[in-house]
Amino acid sequence: MSFSETVLLGALAGFTIYLGLPLARMRLLGSRARVGLAMFAVGVLAFLFVDVMSHGGEILEHAVQRLHAGSVGFGHVLLLGLLLAAGFAAGTVGLAAVERRMRARPGAVPPMAGGSSAAAVTVEEAEALVSSAEAARARALSTGLAVAAAIGVHNFAEGLAIGVSAKAGELSLATVLIVGFALHNATEGFGIIGPLGDVRPSWRWLGIAGVIGGGPVFLGSIVGYNVTSQPLELGFYALAGGAILYVIGEIWQAMRRHGHRELGLALLTVGFLLAVATDMLVAYGGG
Repeated sequence: MSFSETVLLGALAGFTIYLGLPLARMRLLGSRARVGLAMFAVGVLAFLFVDVMSHGGEILEHAVQRLHAGSVGFGHVLLLGLLLAAGFAAGTVGLAAVERRMRARPGAVPPMAGGSSAAAVTVEEAEALVSSAEAARARALSTGLAVAAAIGVHNFAEGLAIGVSAKAGELSLATVLIVGFALHNATEGFGIIGPLGDVRPSWRWLGIAGVIGGGPVFLGSIVGYNVTSQPLELGFYALAGGAILYVIGEIWQAMRRHGHRELGLALLTVGFLLAVATDMLVAYGGG
């Protein structure tokens, strides 16, 4: 498979993330549906967490086995271990810091001295409500972008796998990887819009979120075709794992106050199993 074909197919695999994003523009979803969609997203993210951390663990485990065999030194294993720890910390603490900066910080409305005018108090209350609503909207949109970023880091590792297999001439494996990741990414679109709740994003926001979440498949296929590096893979696996764990916590906390616990857990299970099923297609092809 040529470089141009690999890049094109990698882009198509990433583009499927847009299949689920337009649903966020619909006004047909009630409270139960929004909770169900968000928890479905948590199920998909839970599988991605298990997937990326198992891949990262395999790289580190293989290095320890080579250390036991005497083919590498302890410094190599230590470096990979530190890389895993640093990447995971960057995905959790780092993403939390970035999201905090992205959130709007509306200033508090000062009370009127004396309070003699009821109309003035009403205006203050209205301004406070508007400010609170804007803050909630900004928080939901920033959480959605955080999910997209976490998924994007994971998808970069997927793109690496596509590029490496195509470069090695394993056409059947590369094809199955592309198809499997395309199906997988289609479900990840729901993961991005799940935390939005009743917030209706702009088409521009959806376009940016899709690029952040799906674009790394395209970039990863380019890097994977030209560069083979286990430390690079391990770093992205660790970063993705930390970021995914962080956004799972954010979504879970946000959805708890809406209730519908049994429905949410049921949809979480459905999301996890669907992610497993799409991953089996990749495993069937040897990926």
